[in-house]
Amino acid sequence: MIYRPLAIPGGADQDGARVPDQEAVTRAIAANVRAARTARRWSLDTLASRSGVSKSVLVAVEQGKGNPCIGTLWRLSDAFGTTLARLVEVVDEPPLRVVEPDEGVALWQGADGGRGVLLLGDTTPPAELWDWRLRPGEEHHSEPHAPGTRELLHLIEGAVELRVAGSVGMLRAGGAAVLAGDQPHGYVAVGDEPCRFTMTVLVPPPLPE
Repeated sequence: MIYRPLAIPGGADQDGARVPDQEAVTRAIAANVRAARTARRWSLDTLASRSGVSKSVLVAVEQGKGNPCIGTLWRLSDAFGTTLARLVEVVDEPPLRVVEPDEGVALWQGADGGRGVLLLGDTTPPAELWDWRLRPGEEHHSEPHAPGTRELLHLIEGAVELRVAGSVGMLRAGGAAVLAGDQPHGYVAVGDEPCRFTMTVLVPPPLPE
């Protein structure tokens, strides 16, 4: 299981889409993680215990040093009982938000040029909307998310093999699937054509303490 650092430089990616400024997103992650932790009156040790992320990494994240990988961000969002989108949000959510095609946050870059772009997220109930693109043969594997998490996929083009906790299913263009996001899972582009799919992640609200 390989997670690559967030690749969010300014400018355009190979598909011509503009990618948000890396420093702005890094500062937002630092501020949002620190705010979420202090709002809960958690120490760094408490957050480390709840998330499985080491204290040294948490210190670096809150100080805006380096780019945390997508796996780290997912573990933090699960610990806080919120969406990953809230951790990378640069500004507060307005009453109406329209996301242009080039305004998503690229949180995963594949070795062959694929990418996972977080388009937007909401908190009532917690949900995320993603745009995924995989090159032929490219794959992405994910750790289990918070208990009860579900993922809904709609394949726009190509073919993708879905792997969830030992189960395998094939999805072709125009098809849709729902899978258990709280189990180990992954997506593999099969065939000779790139694949693209949108994905909605439904995150259960945190249990009362």
